[in-house]
Amino acid sequence: MSVPLSAFSILLLTGDPDVQTQFTLAFPHASVTICQDRLSLPHSPPNPPFDAVVVEWAAEQDHAVTLPTCVDPAKTLVIAGSRAVLSQTSKLFQHMNRSDEGMQNGKGRDLSLEDYLDLKMGDFVRGMRNGSAKNLHPMLISAVERPLISSALRETQGNQIQAAELLGLNRNTLRKKITDLHIPLKRKRAKVARDA
Repeated sequence: MSVPLSAFSILLLTGDPDVQTQFTLAFPHASVTICQDRLSLPHSPPNPPFDAVVVEWAAEQDHAVTLPTCVDPAKTLVIAGSRAVLSQTSKLFQHMNRSDEGMQNGKGRDLSLEDYLDLKMGDFVRGMRNGSAKNLHPMLISAVERPLISSALRETQGNQIQAAELLGLNRNTLRKKITDLHIPLKRKRAKVARDA
């Protein structure tokens, strides 16, 4: 038996307004208590107690995560991490909520290609920005283009004319991209039945 989300209560300890907004959106039917720090916590323990506590905590802090006294770690889900980790966690919960709503509406579990890419691209772009990378657009286009062309070639059993048509490309353009992107060609040959 599942717990209705309206009965679910979360304590969110972060000063980041973006993370606060993301968790509020991730749990629209839950009771979310937002505190910027431990000093702004309610003095009396909640009744019923919090089901989950989300704590912003950076690795460079010299102490371990300490929970408020009103939280029983044996009965509470505790999520602690940096702002980036909490942001990704909220996106995961949002995705799970969308999937659950889709299941209830008969839409199945699959994300749209755009939603999936949005989730994955965010991590990639953030990592590249932290590494001071430049020229992400051509890098991402080739990273997406290579598996797309490979999939089209697999689907057409290596037939470049059919793959070019499927992709909406000229055959010569496809051949150039296969060469430039170093895509191995494996044409499957039809088995010829022999009369013995």
